[in-house]
Amino acid sequence: MLLEGYGPQLWAGTVETITLALGSLALSFGLGLVGATAKLSGRRRLAVPARLYTTLVRGVPDLVLMLLLYYSFQDLLNRVTDALGQPQFDIDPFVAGVTVLGFIYGAYFTETFRGAVLAVPRGQWDAAMAFGLTRRRAFFRIIFPQMMRFALPGISNNWQVILKATALVSLIGLHDVVRAAQDAITGTSTKGGYHAFLFLTAVALIYLSLTTFSHLIFQGLEKRFSRGFQAPTS
Repeated sequence: MLLEGYGPQLWAGTVETITLALGSLALSFGLGLVGATAKLSGRRRLAVPARLYTTLVRGVPDLVLMLLLYYSFQDLLNRVTDALGQPQFDIDPFVAGVTVLGFIYGAYFTETFRGAVLAVPRGQWDAAMAFGLTRRRAFFRIIFPQMMRFALPGISNNWQVILKATALVSLIGLHDVVRAAQDAITGTSTKGGYHAFLFLTAVALIYLSLTTFSHLIFQGLEKRFSRGFQAPTS
């Protein structure tokens, strides 16, 4: 029998992995825009917290930060419920996974977007202001499309890393594709080590397929946002 009958579980885990990665991407994308705006605002009260955020997150290993955020927040929540005399509330693993991954990779998106905005010539802002556009409208109509051309390689890289980092979330109880493989290995452990190799190879191929498909999508997006721009000639 294909995958010893654990194919449906691996498929369900793959869907959970994709959903988790997309949710984390959306959150980190939003945090990245906010963080980049804060760092480029020129206001110390906004720039300093954003700088501390990116420095802290990029300086601590993802696994350590994930476990620290998840268990420390769960412990704090338990203390609050105990103090209020309420029953213990367990954080949903999926919500925790999206929140933690989004928070971590929001720091990387912050630097991606900050560099992309700085790559857009300052004259684009000046021209938009001269036409009477507000800074908000100028950003979304003039700067953002040009910024994305510079940001897409970094966004693609961050997405690939987020996709692979979802494997870490199995440690906090989420039934992703890695956890499904672990359950399959445990369920067939009496049949020898070959099954561990089988299921782990299947997981590796699933991740490889997802990252390859993602790469093709981002290649198409890069071509779309590069329309109208002439490549430099030597």
